[in-house]
Amino acid sequence: MTMNRRQMLATGAAALAMGSGLRAARAAGVSADAINIGMHLDLSGPTASSMPMLRNATELAFGQANAAGGVHGRQINMIVEDNAGQPQQAVRAVQKLIRSDEVFALHNSFGSGPNAATMGLATGAGVVVFAPWAASAVMHQVSGNSPLLFTTVQNYNTTTQRALERVIPEWGVERPGVIYMEGPYGDLIRAGVNPALESLGMSTAEEAAYRPGEIDFSSQVARMRAAGVDLIIAGTIIRETVAVMAEVKKLDWDVKVLCAIPGRSTMVAQLGGADTEGLYGIGGWQLHGAETSNAEAQAFISAYQEAYGAMPDENAANAYSYTNWFLSALRGAGEDLTSDSFVAAARASTHDDFTTYTEQTFVDNHAMPEMVSIDRVVDGTWDQQIAPF
Repeated sequence: MTMNRRQMLATGAAALAMGSGLRAARAAGVSADAINIGMHLDLSGPTASSMPMLRNATELAFGQANAAGGVHGRQINMIVEDNAGQPQQAVRAVQKLIRSDEVFALHNSFGSGPNAATMGLATGAGVVVFAPWAASAVMHQVSGNSPLLFTTVQNYNTTTQRALERVIPEWGVERPGVIYMEGPYGDLIRAGVNPALESLGMSTAEEAAYRPGEIDFSSQVARMRAAGVDLIIAGTIIRETVAVMAEVKKLDWDVKVLCAIPGRSTMVAQLGGADTEGLYGIGGWQLHGAETSNAEAQAFISAYQEAYGAMPDENAANAYSYTNWFLSALRGAGEDLTSDSFVAAARASTHDDFTTYTEQTFVDNHAMPEMVSIDRVVDGTWDQQIAPF
């Protein structure tokens, strides 16, 4: 999970070379009555507690499809392996999924490091990779822009840039600062911040880096305050976002904090409580709670609660949404399912449901358009402040 960008690309290139000798075009994993789909998740590593939502929601969507007769009469066989949040473990898991289980596709697999390490192995073997939970731009680079890779996670750099170009003039920001994680994720955030400031004719932001896993952000926040920043851009994930806000509240500092897409999570508001009140976030999808009036969202929430006895979060909603898009492409590929027919169907598909801001399609195999909103934590929940743009 802490691989740097160069390590990700090198590992992915090595896996591509390994995978290219397995098989070219394939319809393996597809029989007269079943389609094998693989998924590798962090079931025993640092983010294991979040994995049930992804696994359950994916299973729910596949189960609903199977109950309705499957895909052209074939049942979906979902096979899940543990990547433990580690690239090396992910390689072993994907080797097993390809060689033993002969999966047709990998879907909703989790982690930038694990996905980067296995991307070449999968696409080189002719396996479709759909909706990896990872930095999309890096995944396409690692895969060599393989036509078998379809990404749905919004690019962190482009969404950050668009959001800043909107809010900096609107909020009258004069001195922005950015707290970012060292490594590929932080690089992507900065690749959004710097072009935004340049386009607005502003100087570079005050910067403070942190290492993955850090929990004390007193020095980074103190640096921001000493520099007189009037907007902190938080290139942070869930717990780090909470920690930054807690430090700001501890100092009783009245400064806007805007987190990038990975920090705009219901878990941030739940974990942070009062400390996260007032936090701004860049949103990339619609959020729905138990009180939602959206009929589609209500149906999903009800089905999830009935199946798993818990309230689904936005990770579950997105996993369910991506799975239904995947199923739509499978259906569009026709009865004679091959990787080529799937690619053609996916590229021709559109997707619009209770999670999306607008109808999406794949442009260069990435879900577009990337619309964003600006949300804020109000009374413990995210409230939309600026409508999607």
